[in-house]
Amino acid sequence: MNMNKRLLYLLAIALFAAGCNGCKSNKSEEGQDITITPEAGTTYKAGDAVNISVKYPAEVKPDSVVYLMDDKRIGSVKDSSAVQLKTDTLVLGARVITAKVYQSGKSQDVTTNIVLLAAKAPEELAFTVEKVFPHDTSSYTEGLLYQDGVLYESDGGRVAEGSGQSSLRKVDLATGKVLKKVDIDPTIFAEGIAIVGDKIIQLTYTERKGFVYNKNTFALENTFTNNVGIEGWGLCFDGQKLYMDDKTNRIFFLDKDDYHQTGFIDVYDDKGPINQVNELEYIDGKLYANVYETDEIIVIDPKTGAVLQRAGMVSLYPNRNPGADYFNGIAYDKATGRIFVTGKKWDKLFQVKFTKR
Repeated sequence: MNMNKRLLYLLAIALFAAGCNGCKSNKSEEGQDITITPEAGTTYKAGDAVNISVKYPAEVKPDSVVYLMDDKRIGSVKDSSAVQLKTDTLVLGARVITAKVYQSGKSQDVTTNIVLLAAKAPEELAFTVEKVFPHDTSSYTEGLLYQDGVLYESDGGRVAEGSGQSSLRKVDLATGKVLKKVDIDPTIFAEGIAIVGDKIIQLTYTERKGFVYNKNTFALENTFTNNVGIEGWGLCFDGQKLYMDDKTNRIFFLDKDDYHQTGFIDVYDDKGPINQVNELEYIDGKLYANVYETDEIIVIDPKTGAVLQRAGMVSLYPNRNPGADYFNGIAYDKATGRIFVTGKKWDKLFQVKFTKR
């Protein structure tokens, strides 16, 4: 879904939620009112059964009532009896429900929407610091990876804004020394990175552009137009597809070869959407993410968007170096299970271990 279509979709949801005391009605050519339940904007937890039905005047004699969710048929009846929607396998977020009431060869549509939340509150994680490494304070960390015994880091900034020049870096873990670096156009703000085979894919913030580098030489091999989402933020790879976020609660799926959108999930806990999902890392079948402007990491189910776990990291580095900015950057050493975290312009990078409280 491109940005314009997405904005129209969200506007439609907002209009549904505001209308008719939450219940959308449709009036036939003969003035017959048809209403649908549940009330627009009603929230449910994943796993709840949703009973959907229409009400209409006695003079309405439907041949059938067909129910759809996001344009996919979910059931049909011949009267006002309810259809039950099972939600245990659905992705989370706003879902549009439509009833098509057929009568005498014509159909009338009536719509509502529901919002599906995570089934339960996220499990709280504790963390311990296993080791501390130096980190280059000139790096405004946007993306962080560990592979081949070294760190790969995307450093954001625009020279004209006084925030420095964006770059792509290869960094020695033990010393924090930059082993290889390529500077980016000073007018461009670099964002998240992912490694796909022998290539490094790098997003940009608002420039609608992506870069493809040779992982070994850092030679720029290709650029591509990125019209997915509102902005470019975090990026990671699960071995099959790329995941990208855009400052909202949406995580997009991208094709690993040509970077077009193939799907998405929306991130929700049991209370509502989690916005500003930022740097991403794929760890043992789950998505780990920083939440921008917070000292928090969330663990997301990549199939549904449910926040499964949450780690508050305020105590990780309370007395930060001068010039340090937000907590951002998660890297995973798959061979050893080590997890590394840092922040924008921090002078330290931490190896941490998460445990259940």
